[in-house]
This record gives sequence, C-alpha cells and structure tokens, in this order.
Amino acid sequence: MSGKPTLGTVAKEAGVSIPTVSQVLRGTGRISEKTRDRVLKAAKTLHYVPDQRAAAMRSGENREIGFVINQLSNPFNAEVISGVVDLLEAEGYLVSILDTRDDADRQTRHLEAFIRHGRGGLIWVPALATPDETFNLLAAHRIPTVTFLRNVRADFDHVGIRNAEATATATRHLLELGHRKIAYLGGTEMTLVRRDRIAGYQKALSDSDMGAGVIWDSEDNKLAGLEALLSLRRTHPEITAVVCNGDMVALGACLALQRAGQTPGKEVSVTGFDNIQDAAVATPPLTTMAVSPHKLGRKLAQILLDRIRDPDMPVTVSEVSAELIIRDTTGAPSKNQSVS
Repeated sequence: MSGKPTLGTVAKEAGVSIPTVSQVLRGTGRISEKTRDRVLKAAKTLHYVPDQRAAAMRSGENREIGFVINQLSNPFNAEVISGVVDLLEAEGYLVSILDTRDDADRQTRHLEAFIRHGRGGLIWVPALATPDETFNLLAAHRIPTVTFLRNVRADFDHVGIRNAEATATATRHLLELGHRKIAYLGGTEMTLVRRDRIAGYQKALSDSDMGAGVIWDSEDNKLAGLEALLSLRRTHPEITAVVCNGDMVALGACLALQRAGQTPGKEVSVTGFDNIQDAAVATPPLTTMAVSPHKLGRKLAQILLDRIRDPDMPVTVSEVSAELIIRDTTGAPSKNQSVS
C-alpha cells in the first residue's frame, strides 16, 4: 500500500462506508459489534491513527495541552510534569513539553508555535523578563492558561508555593537546633520565587535578632551547589548551617561537606526545598521542605481542566504550604565549623 492510511483505506479494508468507520472510531452511532470489530481490525492492520487536528477543527475542541517549563533538567520539574501528564492523559489529553531555559525570546517562539498549532490549553512557568506583550498575546487568543510558580499577572489562574512561609520554617528549625550563623544558598537571579524564599529566611533571622544573614548565589544543580558551599565556607568559616534554594543545591552542598571529610548534619546542617525523590534516598537523607511535586502537577492539571470546561469562571490563585521533613542533614551545631 502506498501513502498513509486514511478513513477511506480503512473503510475499503473493512468493506464498509467512510461514515461507518468514523462512527466506530469516535464511539458513536448504532453499529453492530461484528461491524465494529471488523473496522477496528482493519484500522489496526493498516496502522491507522486518527488525525486529531482535523477532529478538533470539526468539533471545536483540541485535546493537546502545552506545558512550557523554565528548566526541564531540574528533577523537581520532571516530577511536576509527571503529575500533570498522569491526570491529563487519563482525561484523554496529550501533553507537549517545551523548555524555555528562562529565555524570553525562546519562550515567545514556543508560544507563537503553540498558538499556530491551536493547542487546547497551556500550563506555563513565565520566563524571566517576560514582556506584557506575551501575556496579552495569550489573552487575545483566549487560551486557557494556568501559570505555575511565578504569579506575575492577576488575569490568569495560578498555582504556586508559599515560599516565604516555607523558608521561614526551615530557618526556625535551624535556630531551634542552636544555629546562629545561617546562610542562604542557591539561585542567581532575583526571581519572584527566590525573592520570597530569601524574605522568609531573613524574617526568621530578624525575628530572632540574628541580622540579615548571608546570601550566596549558586546555579540550581548539584555541581554548582558543591562549588558554592566550598567557596561560601572559605569566605564565611563561621557558618554552621545553610538554607538552600532547592534540593539539588542542597544535595551538592552535602557532597561538598563529604569531600571535605565532614558529615552533613554534624559539622554543618543543610536544608533543601522541594522533596524530590533523591532527597529521601541520599546519603545522608536530606532534611527539606516538602511540596510533593507529583501532587502539585496533578493540581495544576485539574485547575486547567476546570478552566477549559468553564472559560468564564473566576480566576483562581492556589498556593500550597510546604511541610518540614526532618531527616539526617540537620542537627545541633558542632564546635568544628570549617571546611578544610
């Protein structure tokens, strides 16, 4: 057979009309089981796959969803995506993942392509320095949209985390253990998320008359966290604990201590943020602020489905609290405070 399979070739193979094939594949019409089985067998034999874009044009409904993320390589994002995909695929949607790498120009290209292909909804972490024109573009095309993590416009549904509350909790945990020299480690840009996390850390210190603390930049990955912790302690050997911007930075910080012959939770305490799967199985297991990324992804997907089903419902903003999970990387401060 030459050319790709079509409704016509399936109909010919099954010995029925094209409308009958269409009804069978859509699960509609009063078709006998014998005819239905014959059509499905023919479709399978010919490797026929329905053209969903054409179906969407006929029905006015598109079953493709875009998830535009800022850093696909981050395990936290991967677990969120898993939650989104699990729920949306169960509802009959296909999810496409696009990685902007926090580049506003790259993001614009992705979103314009998204609009051209007429996808049915969008979950979106806005890139840094996203211009108003981008938000206006999505609003003009009335695309059901849920922003994630960065709540930068009040006219879109949003799912986020109570970041300041979470880092304040982590910092108070360290203060209650007896730490007085606590640094904040991680992040490089003053994004909305990082700004709020630093604010929570600083408020907890201020409430205990500990000053403003030390803010130390690091890319959000293990290698950068390792190098940043070593440089932080060379500059500030008095530091006995660090509140990290994310679990990957925290895991890197723990590796730095181990390479220096020290034990996280003894010489220096480390807290993470996210509770990715690696946090629980690390050696030693990581104390962290847990937000259950898979569940967070399912929440994102459900809010998007609600918006698709009721385009005129009021805009919703949903922020989840993080839970302190105490494991082995935090403990009372040790007299031995320096990395060799």
